Parts: sequence; C-alpha cells; structure tokens
Amino acid sequence: MTVEELKALLDAGEAPFVLDVREALELQVAPFPFPVLHVPMREVPQRLADIPAGGEVVVACRSGSRSATVVHFLRKNGVPGAVNLDGGILAWSSRIDPSVPRY
Repeated sequence: MTVEELKALLDAGEAPFVLDVREALELQVAPFPFPVLHVPMREVPQRLADIPAGGEVVVACRSGSRSATVVHFLRKNGVPGAVNLDGGILAWSSRIDPSVPRY
C-alpha cells in the first residue's frame, strides 16, 4: 500500500488497522499522526494474538524493509490481509506530511 492510498482511506473515514513495528525511540522521534498499534518487530511473534486475523492490517516501519519482513511472517501465521506500507514513515513525511521528522 502506498502512503497516498493510506491517506485516502484515513480521509474517507475508513481507517485501517495499522501496526507500527519500529522501536519505541523511533516512535518518539517521528510518530504517525493517527492511531497505530505499536509492536516492535522482535515482539511480533509473541504478540500475534494482538493483531487481528481478519481484514486489512497495514504494517509500517521507517522505510518499508522491516515491515515487509513482518508482512511475510503475518501472512504465514494466519493474517492474510497484512500489507506493507511502501516507504514507511519516510514516505509519509516526504509525500504526505513534511512536519513529521525524517531520521
């Protein structure tokens, strides 16, 4: 999913479930300006029950690399609607909301 597609869903009031797999310090530096479930990548296997198995789950990180790995894991473990946020918070900052710091 592109950041533009995510923004369009948010603007339409169709907020998807967003899973942010960055570390806590990263969220302090550059949080998404909408609700997310924060589960650091290393904790995803232990917190699988916190992630809805039905519907779309948008997985985000800094650039899209860690989230792509988590999407693969989630799909193999009963979350078929997991999708990667291409470009992560960096793409959000550069193409949607430049007030979000880049790091």
